[in-house]
Amino acid sequence: MDKVNVLVPGATFIDDDTVSVVLWAPYADKSELVLKNGQIFQLESKPKGYWTLKTDQIKPGDLYKFRLNGDKELPDPASRSQPEGVHGYSEVVKPDSPGVDPVNIPLSDYIIYELHTGTFTPDGNFAGLEAKLQYLKELGINAIEIMPVAQFPGERNWGYDGVFPYAVQNSYGGPRALKQLVDACHNKGLAVILDVVYNHLGPEGNYFNEFGPYFTDKYQTPWGKAINFDDAGCDEVRNYFIQNVLTGFRDFKIDALRMDAVHAIKDFSPKHILQEIRENVDQLMTETGNKHYLIIEFDLNDNRYINPVEQKGYGMDAQWIDEFHHALRVTGGGERNGYYSEFEGIKHLAKSYKDAYVYDGVYSEGRQKTFGTKTDNPGEQFVVFSQNHDHVGNRMLGERSSTLFSADMQKLMAAAVMVSPYLPMLFMGEEYGEKNPFLYFVSHSDKQLIEAVRTGRNNEFKAFHAEGEAPDPQSTDTFVRSKLDWDSVWEPQNQQMLDYYKRLIKLRIETPALHNNNRKQLEVSFNQEQNTLYLHRWEKAQHVHCFMNFSKQEQAFELSSGLRLIFSSAGTSKVPKLPPESITIYTN
Repeated sequence: MDKVNVLVPGATFIDDDTVSVVLWAPYADKSELVLKNGQIFQLESKPKGYWTLKTDQIKPGDLYKFRLNGDKELPDPASRSQPEGVHGYSEVVKPDSPGVDPVNIPLSDYIIYELHTGTFTPDGNFAGLEAKLQYLKELGINAIEIMPVAQFPGERNWGYDGVFPYAVQNSYGGPRALKQLVDACHNKGLAVILDVVYNHLGPEGNYFNEFGPYFTDKYQTPWGKAINFDDAGCDEVRNYFIQNVLTGFRDFKIDALRMDAVHAIKDFSPKHILQEIRENVDQLMTETGNKHYLIIEFDLNDNRYINPVEQKGYGMDAQWIDEFHHALRVTGGGERNGYYSEFEGIKHLAKSYKDAYVYDGVYSEGRQKTFGTKTDNPGEQFVVFSQNHDHVGNRMLGERSSTLFSADMQKLMAAAVMVSPYLPMLFMGEEYGEKNPFLYFVSHSDKQLIEAVRTGRNNEFKAFHAEGEAPDPQSTDTFVRSKLDWDSVWEPQNQQMLDYYKRLIKLRIETPALHNNNRKQLEVSFNQEQNTLYLHRWEKAQHVHCFMNFSKQEQAFELSSGLRLIFSSAGTSKVPKLPPESITIYTN
């Protein structure tokens, strides 16, 4: 891409009074900007299908649409704000003051807390989230990961149906409230990871096809046509998403992005779109001195995506690793169906501790092919968890670990994550044993689409209909049931769980051998019959020995002399017996 002539899409202020309007609409022969008050501005045609305007007659807060060919009036595909929803007028937004710079916490130090803005608090908005920052700080969290906030239809959605990647969800408070939240996080020393979706766009309010070839017929994704990253017209589509990344980092001071399911990004260009994003972010960091990270959700077990560009990789900083989660859940007694079916419990958990990928060039029965590659990438390039929004919310009834596993097993699984050489992530509410489900919910206005979502959800779980129908995604009740019950935090058993998580996080932070993410300073062994695992990690002269018992019986274990107890999920240690469903940790 010719960086000299890069255009930033949308309506942006280039000085205190002047607005630059950039629209890519190669399908149009004429383009106008129409204010809601009736004022009309003619856009000038530029090469490659761009239409532009510079004016001091448009003010912050003005509402506008684009009129194509003197006929259709549509919201701006690069709108910064949609106060009237996905079908309404776009709003001209003038950035506030520069804001508080990113906290520049090293990625290797991240302790991540994933949350959904709409269900995290009773208010269901950024202001409500901001009120809980001190709670998260006291828990020991230093990075919050916010599920997608790009404008979606209605007020209830996971966020993966967004259709305005540049706009911030109006029901959450819009762009100003997000900026205020990010500043508040930075003032408390918290990093902000924003979940973004570059593999598809939602169905309702998706007007992109009216403007240009944002999609391609060359490939299909689970959500329909792929976004056009390598077909005719792709240069401008690539620029649209690259500038979206830079906008989040530059204008909102976001610390990191979590990119949804990048394996569904189809791009056979000589330079993959992820690599081009990496190079542009590197340039931004050079200019600002701030550090920004790119984290991907990814299930191909191909370390090319996280290898540095100079090693012919795409340069992503880290990836989610579902295989650790799958092996952990099966080890803890979870069901072995669906994507859990080819995980062998303790054997594969031990392998994931050591090798990151479980399927690293070995035959996968489920895929019926040899799958994955070996990786020696450092531990901070992998994010692990015992639950997240996907693996809770993609269950028919949205059950959390708190309703599927005993309290002792929940503690053990949390500790298994926290003592790993990888970046730990919690899912909102797990730290106190939240019982409310996290269900799938939407708030579409198109009746046919609503029915299609309902039918699709029921078909997805037709094998489970003995348990009843899947909760109606469109129902307000489904959404309300998914909100955290903050009153329950004060229940004695939940206070005990919360205190346990605080001690566990503190242990990871303050114990060099657990804090270092060094995969080479690690030994692991397991006993399949006993369902026990031994993890040995070290840093310089400090050695930490973790004994995990995933069985429901006491198990014998051997303890070398000269070691002292530093942590036990059971509260006691009876050498040489390891309590059921527990972890006991010693150091020299």
